[in-house]
Amino acid sequence: MKYGFFDDLNREYVITNPQTPYPWINYLGSQEFFSLISNTAGGYSFYKDARLRRITRYRYNNVPLDLGGGKYYYINDGEEVWSPGWAPVKKDLDNYECRHGMGYTKILGELNGIKTSITYFVPLNTNAEVHKVVINNKSNVEKNIKLFSFVEWCLWNALDDMTNFQRNYNTGEVEVEDSVIYHKTEYKERRNHYAFFSVNAPIYGFDSDRESFMGTYNGFHNPDAVFKGEPTNSIADGWHPIASHCLEINLKPGETKELVFLLGYIENDPDDKWEGKNIINKKKAKEMIQTFSTIEAVDRALDDLADYWDQLLSKYILDSHDDKLNRMVNIWNQYQCMVTFNLSRSASYFESGIGRGMGFRDSNQDILGFVHQVPDRARERIIDLASTQLEDGGAYHQYQPLTKKGNNEIGGNFNDDPLWLILSTVSYIKETGDYSILDVMTPYDNDESKSKPLSDHLKRSFDHVLNNLGPHGLPLIGRADWNDCLNLNCFSSEPGESFQTTTSKDGRVAESVMIAGMFCYIGEEYARLMEKVGNKEEANRAFAEVRKMREVIMEHGWDGSWFVRAYDDFGRKVGSHENEEGKIFIESQGLCIMGRCGLEDGRAIQALDAVEERLATKYGLVLLNPAYTKYYIEYGEISTYPAGYKENAGIFCHNNAWIMAAEAIVGRGDKAFDYYTRIAPAYTEERSEIHRMEPYVYSQMIAGKDASRFGEAKNSWLTGTASWNFVAISQYILGIKPDFDGLIVDPSIPKGWDGYTVTRQYRGDTYRITVKNPNHVSCGVSKITVDNKEISGNILPLFGDGKLHEVEVILG
Repeated sequence: MKYGFFDDLNREYVITNPQTPYPWINYLGSQEFFSLISNTAGGYSFYKDARLRRITRYRYNNVPLDLGGGKYYYINDGEEVWSPGWAPVKKDLDNYECRHGMGYTKILGELNGIKTSITYFVPLNTNAEVHKVVINNKSNVEKNIKLFSFVEWCLWNALDDMTNFQRNYNTGEVEVEDSVIYHKTEYKERRNHYAFFSVNAPIYGFDSDRESFMGTYNGFHNPDAVFKGEPTNSIADGWHPIASHCLEINLKPGETKELVFLLGYIENDPDDKWEGKNIINKKKAKEMIQTFSTIEAVDRALDDLADYWDQLLSKYILDSHDDKLNRMVNIWNQYQCMVTFNLSRSASYFESGIGRGMGFRDSNQDILGFVHQVPDRARERIIDLASTQLEDGGAYHQYQPLTKKGNNEIGGNFNDDPLWLILSTVSYIKETGDYSILDVMTPYDNDESKSKPLSDHLKRSFDHVLNNLGPHGLPLIGRADWNDCLNLNCFSSEPGESFQTTTSKDGRVAESVMIAGMFCYIGEEYARLMEKVGNKEEANRAFAEVRKMREVIMEHGWDGSWFVRAYDDFGRKVGSHENEEGKIFIESQGLCIMGRCGLEDGRAIQALDAVEERLATKYGLVLLNPAYTKYYIEYGEISTYPAGYKENAGIFCHNNAWIMAAEAIVGRGDKAFDYYTRIAPAYTEERSEIHRMEPYVYSQMIAGKDASRFGEAKNSWLTGTASWNFVAISQYILGIKPDFDGLIVDPSIPKGWDGYTVTRQYRGDTYRITVKNPNHVSCGVSKITVDNKEISGNILPLFGDGKLHEVEVILG
């Protein structure tokens, strides 16, 4: 069942039924000010940090669903009260439409001849959200309506806001001037920032106190002021500050009126001090309001936003026979990669914005799918991440985006984390050719006195694996590797005894074959980088250590038909035919093959055949099989999930991409693309009632074959699935892969394809690469011509002339 349709021309997903299986959301903002908005106008806004600078309030797990707060508008037309976004009033509308686009959402509602559209967006380089409201009288009679706006202020720190009521109920303060409602809570005490909500027209009245607006026992769906048609002009004094404007609007038949609402955030200069009980420095707010005071100015800002996305999405453009593939590659996958780059895993409809911050592992992986769009920002992020690294090469697992400080609550000891820094840096250099990043003086643990060149951080990342090897010569897993729920050191001394958390420093010896595979894959990239910068000694050392690790994997990490997942603290295999449950895991199969283990002796093919036999389902590849049906204390959290969910045999979409890449590496393009289509959102649209999540972005998890809700997705938007699936399709399947000396062309596609064209911007030049497959093979390049001249090999030359270069690739 479908709830809308793709409008590829306008790069929009159009929702035509407001009652989607789950709220289908969009993200607004691309620099510092961000908003989440659902298809019925639920959601919230924040500045930089969803925990420490939350601007508007939202309640997760709310009943009814997604009525936890939003940017709501109400219309009282004298006969009925309704909302253009259907919610929160939930009055049946004559017409409804939500268009989620690139950095904007447009919601249209129509009832009783009144058509109202609201376009929500965050202008470029602006710490504010604009609401362009257009109201049209489509009837043949004059209409007199009252329009009410509504946002509810969060008291800045989202965690404190939802827990510290004994204080917060006494601190709310607002100020109202003309058509602007200012949220200044705690401004005079310890903050030098405030927020505001304005409209570019005279108002009939306002409310800034929630109970006065709603009534103490009412909800968002039936606020007293709206249903009575009379604002109370309340001034919040403690309790729950809000911002609601009321405007009287007269519309003759056919007449249209346009309004601009602005939700803004102001961070004052240090010398802009509090001037008294009811006075804040409003200069910057007034300047911002003036900037967007007209519809013409708002439309220009919308055009600028469209141009921005045109530029971002022009870097990699696919023209193929498959519309679903084109829209994923050209629009939605790249758009999601930008969102995950901005927010890591901090704020979604599954992440509250309070607990996660920016993940070290997560953010490094997100760069892989984003670096081709705005490499300068990727460079900045790499330095930020490296600055949180610890001197031993380990890393804080998370950091807060506002402070850029490591999160001590989570700490480190996730032993895969350091390797991802190498991969993101290598990917940046391959994209840009900018080796100077290696010389940037970068602190450890944000201590400037401990600054070293970034190249030193990479060396310590590489050595962190070598300095933490277990009894088999495999890397120690630490608290966990990529799979946060596989906690092989989290118990006392014997299976069945009381649970406690320990680490390898306490003598634990659990080992990860997955990290070993990563080390071969990423370590070889490190060695190649050292070779490129002329550090032959380090390159030779790194190549030798990678070769040694491959030998260890093939000796101790091979289980006869697939790669072992790990060794627990008792030296017993995990992910082996020797186990009763959890005999095979997906992660070590993908990453060991990406690390070029088993390619020469056929064992890589054996492992991939085992993946197909044991892990493949119609909705994607499950993480392990058989699912755990009982609790194994020595495995940690993984077996606490019900069978088929999350890490316990769920379809964890992130690591599906590693199998796609592995299948491409061994030349099985049909299988690689088949796996791609099983989880790519555009291919799930027809089964939205089962999948439930947005059909335009990836979800982290789809319930596996052991689950009662097989095929149901969760945790959409903020997932490494976005970047890795873009890497899998663009670099491994379509085969256009940046390298140190140019673009490598090495497709691995279904045999039935006739070909395709990729237009790729790279280091200032544009390559239009037409791949032809006359012999209907999956892989193998027989001939490449560049500007009608045949080249040897499959690396496209670098020109540096800023021109378009025509490339023809013949497979065979």
